[in-house]
Amino acid sequence: MSLDPRTPVLIGAGQALDRDTTPATAKHPVALMAEAVTSAFDDAAIATPSQLDSVRVVRLLSWKYANAAHALAEACGMTARQYATTPHGGNMPQSLVNLTARQISDGQVDLVVLAGGECARTRSVVKDASALPWPDQNATTTDTAGVATAEHIIDDLALLNDEEQKLGIMLPVQHYPMFESALRAAAGRSMVDHDRHIAELWSRFSVVAARNPYAWSQQSLSPDDVLSVSPENRMIGLPYRKVMNSNNQVNLAAAVVMCSAERAAALGVPRDRWIFPWAGTDCHEHQFVSNRWSFAETPAIQLGGQRALQLAGLSIDDIAHIDLYSCFPSAVQLGAASLGLDLRRQLTLTGGLSFAGGPWNNYVMHAIATAMLRLRESRDEHALIWANGGYATKHAFGVYATTPPPNGFCHESPQAAIDALPARQLAIGDDARGAAIIEAYTVMHDRNGAPERLIAAAILADGRRAWINVADEGLARDFATGEQVGRRVVLRRSGELESA
Repeated sequence: MSLDPRTPVLIGAGQALDRDTTPATAKHPVALMAEAVTSAFDDAAIATPSQLDSVRVVRLLSWKYANAAHALAEACGMTARQYATTPHGGNMPQSLVNLTARQISDGQVDLVVLAGGECARTRSVVKDASALPWPDQNATTTDTAGVATAEHIIDDLALLNDEEQKLGIMLPVQHYPMFESALRAAAGRSMVDHDRHIAELWSRFSVVAARNPYAWSQQSLSPDDVLSVSPENRMIGLPYRKVMNSNNQVNLAAAVVMCSAERAAALGVPRDRWIFPWAGTDCHEHQFVSNRWSFAETPAIQLGGQRALQLAGLSIDDIAHIDLYSCFPSAVQLGAASLGLDLRRQLTLTGGLSFAGGPWNNYVMHAIATAMLRLRESRDEHALIWANGGYATKHAFGVYATTPPPNGFCHESPQAAIDALPARQLAIGDDARGAAIIEAYTVMHDRNGAPERLIAAAILADGRRAWINVADEGLARDFATGEQVGRRVVLRRSGELESA
């Protein structure tokens, strides 16, 4: 069977890591991305081209640029018809692959660079931005050459409603441990047994990172190491020790090059470098955590993952290489349960965001780059990537192989089916009062490891959800001792307890 010349293909992958935090010599994010892009073209065994259709950069946080995509192209000696960026979200690298594959198939673009990177480690060490000889952060609209801001090519999705923002329940370090408490209760495990359960999971991830040359932390940890509480591994949001949280303080970049099969052949890319995206899906849970039916279930992952596999003509048992988004242990468990994966199998290609590193929105670019390498080593196998943004909110899936997809690249979104699923109503203000049952919770700890704040979701007698956010050290210590899911409380109003 002849190959459709418009078949999208990934031809090169590059990753870069910089441990230098000295102001005069540390790389800024675009410089680190340029290193990854150069490596990606080297990986494709071709010279970096002077012209291409689009340079697409995942939105970054550690430094501002007038137009990061344009700056990246300039640093690599390239020009493009389009310079583009994305909203925030860990799903964005896979969503970019999905979008680019569709546009290559449709003939809209032919040669595209996707990249992302952060130098958050340097920024955490060098507090004074003026000490860094990096591009001018004040040039946020146009640079000195009059380059317009990058084009936004993916629609954004608001992650917080007014009540969540008002109550200050808006950080991943607050939400993901609440998911963890619900998962523990649903599994019927004791707190001790569940802590061991997730420590063993994270230990397995650290073993993979120890073998990954692009991992920020290459130390293999035992389950006891993960569980041990110390000043270096303090409790942050119960039950998460520091090492169980995404490590965003890294200097990492990654890039992939995509083009049509026709262009890959014309460029002379060796056939053994080609990786084909077979299928992709993009979707999201009910937009706000407040309205989700359960903290222990993620139906959009189930429907999105199932549809990606169906479009590829595969089942989950056909997938040899899997990377589940791993900002916190609860994310991996939610993904595995929704996709029908045994938690005991290896579910990361890189080591995950705690160990390989979580460069804000761009972790999954590293997962895709690593998947390309693994598939080239085992040419008859398939890879599945799950990317996640927000609070297990936004999802993107990709299925990859070294062989062309039987029916061409396929993409869909099961969003209509997800939107039709049951949703909870949120009680707000003085309407959120009376008897309730804790369904999920965490206790936030201060930098010395002491409990300081209770954050919880509770179900009222009529089935509505209400939020609790109380800065009371005594109450926090109380909730940090023993299982609290199922505990009966009385709410005074939204965010406040009458009694517990």
